[in-house]
Amino acid sequence: MSPRPRKHRKCFCPFGKQREAVFKPAHTPLRELDSTDIHHDEIEAVNLCDGMGLTQEQAGRKLGVSRGTVQRLVASGRRKIIDAIVGGKALRVVQ
Repeated sequence: MSPRPRKHRKCFCPFGKQREAVFKPAHTPLRELDSTDIHHDEIEAVNLCDGMGLTQEQAGRKLGVSRGTVQRLVASGRRKIIDAIVGGKALRVVQ
């Protein structure tokens, strides 16, 4: 039995038009760094909840997903952002 198909999410983050964006520590070449991948929908969920101060329910309505999905996206996004900052890794925004 195959998993359920992924539901389309309405992402309006500034990276939506770009294929990929990378944030890295200054003065260190990218080739010398490990990287952590974060998806557009995780960035959007973190931005809506933490950056704009929306509740998870309000963010869910904007993204077109349930509050539980927003909760998972925010938790995953935060974990990846912290891993990149604390671990001195590059953070790659991918689709």
